[in-house]
Amino acid sequence: MKPIVSAFLLVAALAGTAAAAEKPNFSGEWKMNAAKTNFGPLPPPTSIVRKVTHAEPSLIIVEEQQGDLGTQNTTRKYTTDGKETSFEANGAEVKGSAVWDGNVIVVTSSVDAVGLKFIDRMTLSDDGRTLTSVVHVASPQGELDITIVFDKQ
Repeated sequence: MKPIVSAFLLVAALAGTAAAAEKPNFSGEWKMNAAKTNFGPLPPPTSIVRKVTHAEPSLIIVEEQQGDLGTQNTTRKYTTDGKETSFEANGAEVKGSAVWDGNVIVVTSSVDAVGLKFIDRMTLSDDGRTLTSVVHVASPQGELDITIVFDKQ
């Protein structure tokens, strides 16, 4: 009986390792593809460059956004195990966390001081050349969804 239990545990451990190995790696420099991006009723930025460093479970996103408000730089650091982190963006404290949902990284960020909450579902194309962020934004003024498509540089 012990050999069967041992074999089962070995197979279960290997299956878990294989599943973890299948997760996509989001690392790279990504530039917004304005033609494929949809900000809905919001004015779109002129450009967004997102540099991602992803070494499971660490996820670091450095973003430069240019638009009507000038240049905005943000560095966000998460771990994909759901632990809450905090950072400052535009003078406000942002609390956030990241988790896997299949092959999707779901990043939740909130700015409690102004009642904003962002849920960013990041996916990679099969060839790894396109990163898509589908972002649900909730604020005291209402809710909306935006889709930002990035091309790998």
